[in-house]
Amino acid sequence: MRAGVHINRFEHPGGGPALGAELAAAGRAAEAAGVSWLSVMDHYFQMESNGGAEAPMLEAYTTLGYLAGHTSTVRLGALVTGVTYRRPGLLAKIVTSLDVLSGGRATLGIGAAWYDREHLGLGVEFPPLAERFERLDETMRICRQMWDPENNGPFEGRHYRLAETLCVPAPVSAPHPEIMIGGGGERKTLRLVARHADACNLFASSPQEIAHKLDVLRRHCDTEGRDYDEIRRTVLYAGAPALEGDLDAFTRDIAGYTKLGIDTVILAPSTGEAAAYIERFAAPAVERLAELD
Repeated sequence: MRAGVHINRFEHPGGGPALGAELAAAGRAAEAAGVSWLSVMDHYFQMESNGGAEAPMLEAYTTLGYLAGHTSTVRLGALVTGVTYRRPGLLAKIVTSLDVLSGGRATLGIGAAWYDREHLGLGVEFPPLAERFERLDETMRICRQMWDPENNGPFEGRHYRLAETLCVPAPVSAPHPEIMIGGGGERKTLRLVARHADACNLFASSPQEIAHKLDVLRRHCDTEGRDYDEIRRTVLYAGAPALEGDLDAFTRDIAGYTKLGIDTVILAPSTGEAAAYIERFAAPAVERLAELD
């Protein structure tokens, strides 16, 4: 089992001018610690649970591009992009650029979007949930077509129409950048994971709940004719032990997930000083997780 780090806060004692150096330090610390995954949130406004819209928030793909320039091994992605934030063809091009410039380390993390305030605040369309799921399905189809060098033709969907699906240069990743769908909705989200995704991300609520979600995913895979074992399973862990630095309690918490085939446990620092958190907690957590395999 591996460890990832999800950078989700950008307040820093030095303010905005200090964020570049902080992120560069976080990238160096992650690779020195053996962290396998480094992600950022994709939001326009900071979430209410992290201080609200007035708290600092950086644009995700600009940030990931910066991190790509300060790392060489760790996988990079948004956890996760809302399907409403960017037109699908543009999103595929952005992720491809990240993949090319990082040497094949990009993951397209995506979900159905939920934060209505940021959409309304910046004038971004926020259709009803059912339509957002339809758009998510079409976006996955568009991305796969954009990444197919043999198919540069049009795409005709209910919500999106593209005259040309050109994407040059092609991704470095073969056959394409990893697709990760975030969320545990049992009727729609996990069905789309089975249909389109290379990886999924669930909230680490409890081993019992995750076992149930994975059973649902397995059933969707059977329906979709998909090999369940092809899908990389990850969890986002935000339990008190990781926030308080209690490595033993964290290890006990995570032990219950070891038999579920979880590939990566993603940790979320609760401050904008991610580099110190990685050195203090994520680095020893990498070793503990490896011992659980």
